[in-house]
Amino acid sequence: MRYLKYGVMYVLAAVWIIPLIWTVWTSFRPRDLIVSAGWSLQFTVDNYKHAWSAAPFGLYYLNTIEMVIGILAVQLVTVTFAAYAFARMNFWGKDVILMLVMVQIMVPPDILIVQNYQVLKSLHLLDTKLGIMIPYFASAFGTFLLRQTFKSVPYELEEAARLDGCNLLQIIMRVYVPLATPSIVSFGIVSISHHWNAFLWPLIVTNSPENRPLTVGLAIFAHASETGAQFAEVTAATLIIALPLLLAFFIFQKKFINSFMHSGVK
Repeated sequence: MRYLKYGVMYVLAAVWIIPLIWTVWTSFRPRDLIVSAGWSLQFTVDNYKHAWSAAPFGLYYLNTIEMVIGILAVQLVTVTFAAYAFARMNFWGKDVILMLVMVQIMVPPDILIVQNYQVLKSLHLLDTKLGIMIPYFASAFGTFLLRQTFKSVPYELEEAARLDGCNLLQIIMRVYVPLATPSIVSFGIVSISHHWNAFLWPLIVTNSPENRPLTVGLAIFAHASETGAQFAEVTAATLIIALPLLLAFFIFQKKFINSFMHSGVK
C-alpha cells in the first residue's frame, strides 16, 4: 500500500512537471527547430530578448505588482474586521449575513461581470487600475478562513487584553492577528496567485497598456500578427510571467506548506 501511494505521487508529480519542462525547453530552442521532428541540443536566449522588447512587459509587471499588493492590502483589512465581527460580536441578523457571505463562495465571479462593469462605468473607473481592484477588495473565503481561526482563540486572552486597557482595535491587532498568522499567510498565498493569474476581468476593463496586467499583455502579444506564429517567443513570454510565482514556490515551499498545515489544524 505504501509503494502504491508513492507511485501515485510520482505519477502526479510527472504529470505536473512534464509540461513545465517542455515549456522551458521550447522557450530556449531556436525558431526553426520548434516544429522540427529531429533532436538537437541547440539553445538560445534570443526568444526572451525578442519577447521582452516586443511588448512592454516591464510596465505590465509594475501594473500587476501594484494591483496584487493593493488588493491584498485592502483584503487583509476587510476580512480581518469582518472575521472578528462574525467570530466574537453579537448583532441582529448575524447568522443570516454570514450565510449570505458564504453563498458568495459558491457564486462564480464571472456571473457578476456585467453588473460590475456597469457600476465601474457609472463611477468613471473603466480602464483604471482601481477599477480592476475594487471588485476584489472583500473576500468571502478570507472572511470564513479567519473567522474559523478567531473562534479557536481562547476568549480569556481577549479579556486579559481588556484588563490591560486595550481597545477593540488593539485587541484585534495584538491578540487575534498574531495568532492567526498562518491563516493570514495561507490566504495571502491564495490571493496573490489568483490575482496574478486573473485574465477575464482585467481584459474587459482595460484598454490601454498603462493599465494592463501581465496576463492581458501576454494574450495581446500572443495574438499579434507579427508574433502569433512564433511559439518560441510566446513560450518565453509565458515563462517571464510565471517565473516570479515559480521561484517563490520553490524558495518558500516549506513555509507555504506549513502555513496551510497550521491553518488546517486550527
